[in-house]
Amino acid sequence: MSDDDPTTLHLDRFLAHPPAKVWRAPTEPDLLALWLMPGDFRLGIGHRYTMRTVPMSGTGFSGTILAEVLAYETGRMLKIGWRDAGPGNDADWTITWTLEPEGTGTRLFLLHEGFDPDDPLRQRARAIMGGGWRSAVLRNLEASLARL
Repeated sequence: MSDDDPTTLHLDRFLAHPPAKVWRAPTEPDLLALWLMPGDFRLGIGHRYTMRTVPMSGTGFSGTILAEVLAYETGRMLKIGWRDAGPGNDADWTITWTLEPEGTGTRLFLLHEGFDPDDPLRQRARAIMGGGWRSAVLRNLEASLARL
């Protein structure tokens, strides 16, 4: 994760699985539910869907995400709009997953954009999400891929 830009999170992770297999994880609803959150995802530009997880008190996170598929390149990139559905919550993020072949595996890049550098609550969310993406979510992704 890069800490240089307070408006974004950048992560990259090598996954010992081919890109076609890794692509399934963020684009197939049953698999997405295993490592991120359950929701009614469908791969199609403009598709809006909802994901639900446990709220986090003290962070402003309601536990309900309203999302929209903004762009994709099959097998390579998925960009989604991501907004907390909580009342009074104006967090509005963009998350882009990019896959690049690397040897027999895949390099996964995550770009999470839209953190307000002047809002202490949003910067706290950035710190928590940065740790969460790294330690829990990507670990869950790797475990899910190993079971496919």
